[in-house]
Amino acid sequence: MSELIVAKFGGTSVADFQAMSRCADIVLADDRIRVVVVSASAGVTNQLVAISQHTELTERFTAYTEIERITMAVLQALSHPEAVAAHIDVLLSELRILIEQAGAVFSVQQKDEILSFGERLSSVLFTQVLAERDAAVACFDSRLVLRTDSHFGKAEPQVDAIRALCQQQIKPLLGSERLVMQGFIGADAQGQTTTLGRGGSDYSAALLGEALDASVVQIWTDVVGIFTTDPRLTEQARCIREISFDEAAEMATFGAKVLHPATLLPAVRQNIRVFVGSSREPEAGGTWIAREVTERPAYRAIALRKSQTLITVKSPAMLHAAGFLTRVFDVLSRHHISVDLVTTSEISVALTLDEAPGSAFDSLTETAIGELRLLGEVKVEHGLSLVAVIGNHLHSSRGITGELFQALEGVNMRMICHGASKHNLCFLVQDADATPVVKQLHQSLFTA
Repeated sequence: MSELIVAKFGGTSVADFQAMSRCADIVLADDRIRVVVVSASAGVTNQLVAISQHTELTERFTAYTEIERITMAVLQALSHPEAVAAHIDVLLSELRILIEQAGAVFSVQQKDEILSFGERLSSVLFTQVLAERDAAVACFDSRLVLRTDSHFGKAEPQVDAIRALCQQQIKPLLGSERLVMQGFIGADAQGQTTTLGRGGSDYSAALLGEALDASVVQIWTDVVGIFTTDPRLTEQARCIREISFDEAAEMATFGAKVLHPATLLPAVRQNIRVFVGSSREPEAGGTWIAREVTERPAYRAIALRKSQTLITVKSPAMLHAAGFLTRVFDVLSRHHISVDLVTTSEISVALTLDEAPGSAFDSLTETAIGELRLLGEVKVEHGLSLVAVIGNHLHSSRGITGELFQALEGVNMRMICHGASKHNLCFLVQDADATPVVKQLHQSLFTA
């Protein structure tokens, strides 16, 4: 096959039968789409997370009932539900047994097993939606090829093993049929189910694209591409038709929710173009992400990430002293705390953490703070937002910094990070100021 496209559909794109039908239209309109990766239907993963966190059986089964309702609604809308009813019943039965037999607290491995059911259910249903359109299609278990380590909850893909397994097990099938696969989930060398972390379906699609030498990875979601900023923040946000890997990576890292931050890593390694579009409006186009783009403007977009923590470690011992930062980062490393932004002065170092679930903030224990206090005075501030201006040559273009700060005159910024990357300028503001600041900046930089 000369050209292969891997298409990934997010949770809202496979939320119900009508949504799945729209996705089927997209898949069947392009014969180059041979691998389809699906997320769990919208709402299902949240209920699975609730199951994994609740200790009471009644609460677990309340969440299970909602999963069953969403699943059965799609099943009953099929023309031939009997074709997959037994498979769906087996999956739901396995989930019920897991809920019933587990103790008060699930292990990390059991949590990954629970979370896998969303994609396993949606992939079976979507396969049948395609089959009822007379497509040659099969449902393929991603765990057979998406090999990871055993870090449950946020497993690390084993790229070489994934490639070997995909070339061996998937490549020979693609000439005769399309494969529907599950995003987000994989398996370790012992066959235990693992997950790539929340939002990992995009990453799964990119990893499969890399392993299968795809020319394009499509990410179908509920928005028409990547915007100059979150359209919920300002009506003036507009779709970006083309963006470089570097710029898109900065956007994903600093808060743009259209892409999982790790998605672009496999695409960059193999120079695979990525397309982001809306499954509701495929005719509206979208955003192409590529290594080479025709234009590289100074300002490309503004990203916002709320719920940030600022930690400041201050000590006179830093003054003209070697090794102080090494000791600070040794504490962070031993507690598995990764930081986003770092600035230093003669006697202090300031750094930011993301408070999102599963982020470094979860590791910021009193023990870690206590160890930092042995090094100096520690101040921890919450309720902050990180604003990132994404663009090109921001570190070297004349007038850029002045233009930005003129637009933000009167805004109290807690921290500014500029110069480490030519693609971003970041600063912290109070959560309450974040939306007005983004609107003000967007007005000044993109519409003035």
